Amino acid sequence: MKTYHFVVGDMAAKPIIETLSGQAGNEVVVLKDILNLGPLVKEEGQSFSELRTAFWQNITANEKQDFALQDMEQLLSVSKEMYENEEVVAWFWMAPLPADVCAYYWLLHFLSKHKGRFLLVNIAGLPFLDDNGKLFFPKSIAEIASKEISKATKLARIVTPSEIEVDTYEWKNIQTINAAIRSLGGGKKINNHAVDFYDDLLLAKCTNSYQKASKIVQAAIGKESSIPTGDIYLLWRLRALVELGALQMQSNKNPKEFEVKIFDNEHTEEQE
Repeated sequence: MKTYHFVVGDMAAKPIIETLSGQAGNEVVVLKDILNLGPLVKEEGQSFSELRTAFWQNITANEKQDFALQDMEQLLSVSKEMYENEEVVAWFWMAPLPADVCAYYWLLHFLSKHKGRFLLVNIAGLPFLDDNGKLFFPKSIAEIASKEISKATKLARIVTPSEIEVDTYEWKNIQTINAAIRSLGGGKKINNHAVDFYDDLLLAKCTNSYQKASKIVQAAIGKESSIPTGDIYLLWRLRALVELGALQMQSNKNPKEFEVKIFDNEHTEEQE
C-alpha cells in the first residue's frame, strides 16, 4: 500500500517528513498555497494554478519573484494514481487553521471520489507532548515534535459518506462567496470577510511619524493573534492604504522595507 500525506506548508511538513519519509510506502505532498486568502473562481481559459499564482504575485512586493504554484497538478497526479491503483490512499493532516480547513474542503472535492481511501488526521483540541515532555495543545502541525508524529498517525480515520455529503457542499459555498479573506469560526466553519477586513486594525497601529511597515504588521498580529493572513498580505494592505490616500510612504531600496505614517493633510495643504 502507498500513502500520500498532504500537508499545508513547509514548516508543517517538516516533522512529518522527518518521521515518515524514510518509511516504505509513504510520500509527503507539501501544499504551498494558502487557500484562505484570495480568489478561488478562475476566469474562462485560466487554470486554477494560474489564478492562484497570479494572486500571490500581485500581493508580493518583489516583482522579480518568479514562481508558479503546482498544488493542483500534484493533487490531480495523486488522484490519477488512485484511479489506477486501489492500493493507493491519501491522508490530509489538518490543524485548526483556516488554511488547513480550506485545503481540506478543496482536497475533498477531488479525493472523495475514491471512496474509503481519503483519510483525515485532525489534531484540533488534542494533546501532545512537547520537546520537554510537557502536555500542550498544538495549533499547527509544525508545533508537533517529530517523535509525536507516529502517535498522530493513529488519529487517521476515513472521511465518512455523511461528511462527504455535507463538506463537499461547503467547498461549493466557499467558491460561490469567493471572499478575499476566510477565517475559522470554530470546528470546520469558515467565516468570509472583505479585502479590507484588517485595515482598521493596521491604521490603529500607525502614527504621525514614519514607522517600518514590518513593525506595524507585527504589532497588529501581536494584539490579534487569530489573524490568519500572515505578514505578506498585511504588508500588501498597507501599500493599498497608501494608494487610497490613508497613509504616506517612504521607500527603501528593498520593496519589502518601507515606512508609513498617517497621511498629513495639513502639511500637504501648506505645500500647495
